[in-house]
Amino acid sequence: MTDAGNGAWLDDEAGRLVRPYTVTSGRTRSEVHFDLLSLVMATGRRPTTYLGPDCDQALDLCGARPITVAEVAAHLHLPASITKVLLSDLVGHRALTTQAPRPIEAASPTDRIILEAVLDGLRKRI
Repeated sequence: MTDAGNGAWLDDEAGRLVRPYTVTSGRTRSEVHFDLLSLVMATGRRPTTYLGPDCDQALDLCGARPITVAEVAAHLHLPASITKVLLSDLVGHRALTTQAPRPIEAASPTDRIILEAVLDGLRKRI
């Protein structure tokens, strides 16, 4: 059994020993709406109460640069729904801020450059 340095107790064969729903005391819905591509950023404030090792690790991940909810979930080895609850708690304690994902501007489906690149790619595969 190892601690993996991230506060989440892991067993080499079994994986995480603490079930995800126990991390959030059984809560499955966040109070803040997050998209998987929402950006979260640490504010520099720490919660006034201890929220657990997963929240500590989430704060560490969000401190260096803005990071997506999906990335935080992957680093914590938690489902996205549980990660959203943890991040929502941190937003409630003003330890994190969130920003909606920026829409990606889609190219016109008739953009000649894109169509030529697709055609070139198809020709190379033949």
